[in-house]
Amino acid sequence: MTKIPTPEDVLAYWIGDTRHSAENLKEKHKLWFGKSDKTDAEIRSRFLGLLEDASHMPFADDWAADGPRGRLAAIIVLDQFSRNLFRGDARAFHQDSLALRMCKDGLALNEHKSLSETERVFLCLPLEHSESLEDQKHCVEMFEELVADARPEFKDFAKSTLDYAHQHLKVIQDFGRFPHRNKALGRETTVEEAEWLAEGGGF
Repeated sequence: MTKIPTPEDVLAYWIGDTRHSAENLKEKHKLWFGKSDKTDAEIRSRFLGLLEDASHMPFADDWAADGPRGRLAAIIVLDQFSRNLFRGDARAFHQDSLALRMCKDGLALNEHKSLSETERVFLCLPLEHSESLEDQKHCVEMFEELVADARPEFKDFAKSTLDYAHQHLKVIQDFGRFPHRNKALGRETTVEEAEWLAEGGGF
């Protein structure tokens, strides 16, 4: 019988010891933001079942009811694992609205204050993935707060995260959406977007 993943399984895999130490941030950064067939295959093997029909599965709200780290684990599945599992496919974005709602609910409860620096980033990333200008500005505010709160060994990580938030904000200010998603979502790309993409624009 296949073991059903728990919030602890998700957090151990994705966050690991970066909750307490910045020593392995560089290695974890490759897991989080690199493109790796090996990583995608591992996530598929271990966690695909949670996403096969997440919109009708109670796991996300059940996990969130257990507290900040349960909510974080659900957001990681919905907002991060979906992108590993369904690269270049509209399904990569199907869970974004649920992840965003869970993020905002957690922030309204100040749950981010009880999380480590790396955990706070992933709690807030649904804001950065949103195509709403208001959400993008909120994300920048949250990461400015993170920089102010970060422990010394996490300051550079927090500043880098804030820099990326500003980059995402600019894309939404310029285009009102993320052009790199157009193909997967069946959207027509404008001339301006095509030029930007040709110059290496991403996210």
